[in-house]
Formats: sequence, C-alpha cells, structure tokens
Amino acid sequence: MDEAMDERAREEYLAACFAAGDERCVEAVYRRWRPLVHSIAQRCLGDEREAEDVTQQVFLAAWHGRLRYRPGPGGLGAWITGITRHKVADALEARTRRARAAAAAEAAVRASSVTAGRPGGPALQEAEQVLDRVVVLGELARLPSEQRRVLHLAFYADLTQTQISDRTGLPLGTVKSHMRRALHRLRRSLPSAEPALR
Repeated sequence: MDEAMDERAREEYLAACFAAGDERCVEAVYRRWRPLVHSIAQRCLGDEREAEDVTQQVFLAAWHGRLRYRPGPGGLGAWITGITRHKVADALEARTRRARAAAAAEAAVRASSVTAGRPGGPALQEAEQVLDRVVVLGELARLPSEQRRVLHLAFYADLTQTQISDRTGLPLGTVKSHMRRALHRLRRSLPSAEPALR
C-alpha cells in the first residue's frame, strides 16, 4: 500500500512540475509515459515509424499544452493518453487522405496513358510528376509542424535560413536544426528523391 501511495505521490509531483513548466521534469515524464504512448500508437497504427512520430507529437503537444492540464482521475497519465488518442486519430486521417490522393493520382496516370495513346508520352510523364508531388506532399505532411514550416519557407517562399529566423522568431541554430532533421527524414522516406534534396 505504501508503495502505491509513493508512486501516486511521485506522479502527482511530476505532473505539478510538468504543468508548472519545469523543464527538468520533461525527461522524467517522457520516460514514465513513453512506453504507454508508443504502445497505443503502435497497436492502432501498425507502423513503427508512424508510432514513433505520434509519440514525439504527443509529448510535444503535452509540453505546449501543459497550462491546460488539470489534475483529475488518472492524473497526467490519463491526460497524456487522451492526447495520444487525438494524435492517433490525426495520423489515421492523414493516412486516409494520402491514400485517396495516391489513388486519384494513379487514376490520372492510367487515364493520361490511355489519352496519350502510347506509354511514355508527355501526358504520362505529367501524370507521373503529379504522383511524385502527391507522395512528396504526403511525406511533408508527416513532418513535425515546425520542420514543415521551415522547409515551406525555404523552398516555397525562397527564404534563407537567416530570413526564416527573422520571420519566425526562431533562433538561427533552431532553424538549421529543423532544416537538417526534416531533410534527413525526407531522405529516409523518399530514397529516389535524395539527389534532388542535397
């Protein structure tokens, strides 16, 4: 009984420190609830990489939303589990959108090859480029929001890293880290695009 009380008191202390913004508690909270979060995400998504992404998103969302935490039944663990359910639902919805977009692009490829009258014609090449864009956009959508934002500003707004830092208010080192991590993830998930991303 004392052991259970000690564990409950420890979790309440961690929750209070976390909600108060004590960065030293973040690692302890992560270690304590990461296995649960990852297990839920893995079971629901059936994909290790997606489960890992969701796990990171959950703890980032918990940290950013810590001021909204209110102690209740189940404490911080229940609150983090609730965030996990929302992030898993978001991941499943994004997966459905990507599947629909890929199916539409595939249908466009088939239709254009019939219209072109021969394989390898300009219409087919254009349809394949559309499919490539859909795949790349799908992978971009899976990046954490700050990494996605930095890449968007670099490639679509044609801003330098210094300009991105000025516009977003992020330190230059953080912008560089986001850029490096995002490109590394894209290289892993889009091996055929690697030369274009260098």
